Amino acid sequence: MEILNESRVPTYRFQVDVVMEAERAEASTGGRSPAPGTDDLKGRSRVVVGFLDPEGLGSAMDIGLPPDVSHNGDTVKSDSVSLHSTGTGHTHVSDSQSNTYYMRTFGHNTIDAVPNIDFYRNTAAALGEKLIRPSLSELHDELDKVMAGEPFEDGLANGEEPSAAEEAAALAAKQAKGGTIKFGWVKGVLVRCMLNIWGVMLFIRMSWIVGQAGIGLTIAIICMATLVTTITGLSTSAIATNGFVRGGGAYYLISRSLGPEFGGSIGLIFAFANAVAVAMYVVGFAETVVEMLNDVDALMTDELNDIRIVGTLTVILLLGISVAGMEWEAKAQIVLLIILLGAIVNYFMGTFLTVEEKEPKGFFGYNSAIFLENLGPDFREEESFFSVFAIFFPAATGILAGANISGDLTDPQSAIPKGTLLAIVITGITYIAVALSTGACIVRDATGDLNDTVTDTVNCTDAACTLGYDFSICKEGGCQYGLINDFQVMSLVSGFGPLISAGIFSATLSSALASLVSAPKVFQALCKDNIYPGLGMFAKGYGKNNEPLRGYVLTFCIGLAFILIAELNIIAPIISNFFLASYALINFSVFHASLANSPGWRPSFKYYNKWVSLAGAVLCVVVMFVINWWAALVTLLIVLALYIYVSYKKPDVNWGSSTQALMFNQALTHSINLTGVEDHVKNFRPQCLVMTGYPTSRPALAHLVHSFTKNVGLMVCGHIRTVTRRPNFKELAQDHARCQRWLHKKHIKAFYTPVFSDNLRHGTQVLLQATGLGRLRPNTLVLGFKTNWSDGHMRDVDIYINTIHDAFDLQFGVVILRLQDGLDISHIPGQVVFGGRRSLKSPCALLVFGGRRSKATMCSPDIKSPLSLRDQRLLDTSQQFRKKQGKGTIDVWWLFDDGGLTLLIPYLLTNKKKWGDCRIRVFIGGKINRIDHDRRAMATLLSRFRIDFSDINVLGDINTKPKKTQVGVHFKELIEPYRLKEDDMEQAEAEHLKALEPWRISDNELELYRAKTNRQIRLNELLKEHSSSAKLIVMSLPLARKGTISSALYMCWLETLSRDLPPVLLVRGNHQSVLTFYS
Repeated sequence: MEILNESRVPTYRFQVDVVMEAERAEASTGGRSPAPGTDDLKGRSRVVVGFLDPEGLGSAMDIGLPPDVSHNGDTVKSDSVSLHSTGTGHTHVSDSQSNTYYMRTFGHNTIDAVPNIDFYRNTAAALGEKLIRPSLSELHDELDKVMAGEPFEDGLANGEEPSAAEEAAALAAKQAKGGTIKFGWVKGVLVRCMLNIWGVMLFIRMSWIVGQAGIGLTIAIICMATLVTTITGLSTSAIATNGFVRGGGAYYLISRSLGPEFGGSIGLIFAFANAVAVAMYVVGFAETVVEMLNDVDALMTDELNDIRIVGTLTVILLLGISVAGMEWEAKAQIVLLIILLGAIVNYFMGTFLTVEEKEPKGFFGYNSAIFLENLGPDFREEESFFSVFAIFFPAATGILAGANISGDLTDPQSAIPKGTLLAIVITGITYIAVALSTGACIVRDATGDLNDTVTDTVNCTDAACTLGYDFSICKEGGCQYGLINDFQVMSLVSGFGPLISAGIFSATLSSALASLVSAPKVFQALCKDNIYPGLGMFAKGYGKNNEPLRGYVLTFCIGLAFILIAELNIIAPIISNFFLASYALINFSVFHASLANSPGWRPSFKYYNKWVSLAGAVLCVVVMFVINWWAALVTLLIVLALYIYVSYKKPDVNWGSSTQALMFNQALTHSINLTGVEDHVKNFRPQCLVMTGYPTSRPALAHLVHSFTKNVGLMVCGHIRTVTRRPNFKELAQDHARCQRWLHKKHIKAFYTPVFSDNLRHGTQVLLQATGLGRLRPNTLVLGFKTNWSDGHMRDVDIYINTIHDAFDLQFGVVILRLQDGLDISHIPGQVVFGGRRSLKSPCALLVFGGRRSKATMCSPDIKSPLSLRDQRLLDTSQQFRKKQGKGTIDVWWLFDDGGLTLLIPYLLTNKKKWGDCRIRVFIGGKINRIDHDRRAMATLLSRFRIDFSDINVLGDINTKPKKTQVGVHFKELIEPYRLKEDDMEQAEAEHLKALEPWRISDNELELYRAKTNRQIRLNELLKEHSSSAKLIVMSLPLARKGTISSALYMCWLETLSRDLPPVLLVRGNHQSVLTFYS
C-alpha cells in the first residue's frame, strides 16, 4: 500500500484525492510490505464515499467525489472501486489491499466519509440504494478490533466480495426500477386536481345556486369552500415537504404525521369513499346519457335499469383503462381535460353571442339590470344559505387527487404543493367567473314563450321588463326556464350545446377515473403497513409501476355494487363527510406536529401556520355538520371505532409521528412540573428498582413486582453487568433494546437499565443514586433471595448484604422475594437469554461459512432437550405469578412498623385482577394477656386505612423459645463453616482473620444476638404452622445493625426465617409513613 508523496502533487486543505493504489502500489513497493504508516487502513472492509450507479459511475459530483476525478462511462480506469450490494437495499463501497481507493479528506488519509445524501435514505428508498457510513466503532475502536474481521450488521465481512449471483440480482433490481413511469407536477397533480374539482356541479348546479343565493352570497359560498380547501392545501403542502413522500396519498400523510391509529382509520374510510365515489360519478354520467336517450325515445328498458346497464358498461371501460397502466390512465385524463376546457371556453364564448331566440328562455347577454337583480338572494322551496352551501361544497373537494398517487410522482415534495394550490386557484377563479357571468346574463325565471312580451296594461318592474319581456306569471310557479328552473341553462347559453354535454361526460368520467385509481393506491399502502391483519393480499403490486391489480378489482366490485343500487342519495352525504374527515385530520396533523415542536418537523414549504391549520380542521368539522348532521355523526363514529380497534391491536410500526413527539413533550413538561411538588403521604407510590439482571432470567421477580406497580408506580429492571476487562458498550445497547422489547411483549410496564460495574454492590450504588428523573425515581429496592449463597464464596454474600445496607443508607425501602426453587432460569436450555449467551428458543446449530457466522441456523422444532425434575419445577415456578391466583390468602406478618409498606404492597396486589380472589390475613405480635385488645386496635387501624382484611391473628407466643425441631439443628449446621472461633486461636491471629474475612461470626456476636437468632427460628416455626398454605407471605424484613452484625449471621437469619415456605416477600420500608387515614 502506498503513502502519498506530499511533495509530488500540490495539495490543498480541502482537497479530496483518489489513490489508484492497484496501479501504483506494485511499482512503488515492488511487492514489498506496506509502508508502516498504513496500519490504520489495513483490514478495512468498506469505505463509503458516495452512491455508485451500477450502469456507470457517472460524474464525480454524482457520487460525492471531487470534480477532478473522471471516470469512463462503463468502467473505471482503475480496478480500485468495488460496489457491494447486500441484498437488503444497502450498498457498501468496499476496499481491500488490492481493490480499493482512499479519500484524502482535509489533507490526510482517512476512512471517515464525507457527507452524502445516500447515508440518510431509508432501507427501501425509491431514489437510490441506502449507503452505510463507517460506524463510530469502526472509526473509534482499537485497531485490532477493526482488523478482526467481525461481520457487520448489514453486509459482508472484512475483505469478502459479493457473489456473482448477488451482484446480478442487485443489477437486475436496479434495471427493473429504471422502467418505472413517473409524472411531473402538471400531469400528475394539476390536471388530476382540476378534473376532480371541475365536476358536474359546474355545468348543472352552478346556475341554480346563483339563482337561489344571488351573485354576492354565491361568491361568499365559493370563497368559504375555497378557504377550507386552500387551508387544507397549505397543510398538505407542509406535510408533503417534510421528508420523502411515498404512495398512499392522504393515508400516508396522516399516518406518518399522527401515527397508525388516525392514519389507519382514515385510510380505510378514505379508500372506501373513493371506491363509492366511482359509483357516484358513473351514475351521474349514466343519468345524463339516459336522459338523452329518453329525449329521442331510445330507452332500452326503463330509466332505472338503463342507468344500471350504462353504468356497468362505463365502469368496465374505466377499469380497463386503469389496469392498462398509469400511463394510459394519464393519457385518458389529458383527453378528458381538453374536452372539459373546450366546454368551459364554449360556455364563456356563448355568453357574448346573444340570440333573440334564447331571450324568452331568460338569456339576454350581459346586462347591468340583470346583474343588479341577481346580486341579492332569493331563496325558494325552503332553501337557505347553509343548504345551498352544502350542495355546492362537494364540488370543491378533489384536492387530494394528485396526492393520492404520490408514489407515482417524480418529485412529490415539489409536485404536490405546486399542483394542488394552483389547481385550487384556477378552479376557484373559474367558479367565480361562472357565477358572475350567469348572474349577469340570465334572469331567475322565464317562460320560454315568445309571446310573453311587455304590454302597456302590465305593470312590471323586474329586469326582464326593461328588456321587453313579462315573466311575472312565473311568480305563481310552473316556469321551466331561468336560473332557478333550468339545470341545463349553460347548454342554452353556450355557443354549441352538445359540447356542454361532452363537458358533463368529461367531468364525471375524469372524476370516476381518478377515484378508481386513488382508492386502490391508498388501499395498497394501507395493506403494506399491515395495520389491519388479513388484508395483506391487497398489498401485492404488479408490473414496473407496482400496480395494485387486486385493489382495482376490489374497487370495481364495490363501485359496481353501488351502481346496481342506482340510488346514491343516502350514501352521497356520508362520502362527502369521509373526504372532509380526511381534510380535517390533515389540517390537524400540521397543527399537532407544530405544537409538538419536534426537531424532525422541518417542512421546506413555509407558508403555513399552526393556528390557521387548526382553524381549517375546525372548519372541516363544521362543514361536515352543515352538509348533513347525521352523516357527520356516522363518520365520526366510524373513525372512532376504527381508531379504538387500531389502538387495541397496537401495530408494530414506528414512523416518528407527532403523537410521539407530543407525548415526549408532555412527559418532559409533567416531569419538570413534578419536581416542584413536595412529596405527600397520600400520593406515595412504590417505585421499585428491581434487580432482575436480564428480565428473562428472573421472570417471576419481574411479574410479581409488576403486579403491584402496574399503573401505580415506577418499575425499573436493574442489571449489573460485571466486567473484568474492557466493557462492550455496543453489546450493552443491543441488549437494552432486546430486553425492552421483551418487557413490552410480556406487557410489563417497566424500564430496563443496565450498567457496567465490577460487582453487584458498586453497580447497585450507581443505580440507586442515578436511576430516575425528578420525582420519577425509585424509592424501593427489590432483590431476589440469594438461593445458592452457601455454595459460593462468602465475599459474594458480603457484597449482597452490604447492598441492602446501602439501600437503607440512601433511605430506600427493601423487598426480598424468595421462592424455594429459586428465581434464576437462565441456565435452563431453551430459554431466551440475552447478552451473547443464548438467544434462541430451541437448540439450534449455527452455520459457519468461511470463518464468519451466518444468519442461517439449522433448527429442529421437534428436538427438545430433556429437563431435569428440578429444572422443570423451577421453570414452572418462574411462571406462577403470570397466572391468575385462585382463592386463597395473602398472609401479612406485620411484626414491625416500617411506615406501612409491608401492608401497602399486599393491598395493591389484591386490587389487581390476578390476585382479586385472595384475601388478606394479618399476623401481629402481642402478649398473651392482651390478645383481644391488640386485635381490636389493629382492626381499628386497618379500617381507618380503608384496607379490607379477612382475619387478624395476634401471636402471643412469638417470644417463646423455639422448639427443639429440625430448624434449630439446621441453623447450627448452617453457621458452623462461617464461625470465627476466636477462643481456639491467639487474639492477634483472630483479629487478623476477622480483618481479612469480616463476614465471619464471632462467638461474642453469636452470644450477644442469641435472642434475635431464636426469634428467627421461632418465626419460621410459626410460619409453617399458620401460613403453609398461603398464596404469598409478606413479612417484615429483620434488620441487622451495620458494622455490628456480620454478613454471614444476617444471611443465616434470612435463610432460617424463610426456609421451606410458600413464596415469601420480606419487606422493610424506610420508616416514613406511606399510609394515612386523613383525607
